[in-house]
Amino acid sequence: MQTRAIFPGTFDPLTRGHLDLIERAARLFDEVIVAIAMSPGKRPLFALEERLELARHACAALPGVRIEAFTGLLVDFARQQQANVLVRGVRTMGDFDYENQLSGMYRQMMPELEMILLPARPELAAISSTLVREVALHGGDVSPFVTPEIAKAVRQQLGLG
Repeated sequence: MQTRAIFPGTFDPLTRGHLDLIERAARLFDEVIVAIAMSPGKRPLFALEERLELARHACAALPGVRIEAFTGLLVDFARQQQANVLVRGVRTMGDFDYENQLSGMYRQMMPELEMILLPARPELAAISSTLVREVALHGGDVSPFVTPEIAKAVRQQLGLG
């Protein structure tokens, strides 16, 4: 049986931490779908199509990885994609507690979906999309936290060059 995993998120923007998790998941599973949520309530910096394009470029060299958009319930998307694993990254104990709660909810909604929590590498654990946006808004250099193309896109999106 093929193992198809979903790694969901808003990815606004996709960080080096996200990329590390995607690469690690790609080694574990036959296929990894990076599922980019529309998330209009979060007021993203990048439109959905821009986030898809940036993620496709960043993941282009990773075999077995594809980038898809989704709206609605994640479990409905997982069923549609015939995924049997949900991959989530955890950076802190707070992340773990939250993801553990989600896991219980997902298990009730879709018992056949297994949830795998991957701990962030210590050197990447402090990176979040929110902090990347905050650093960029204050004119800081985000290049240590994202790919060069994404750093350029962030600067352009904020009118910083």
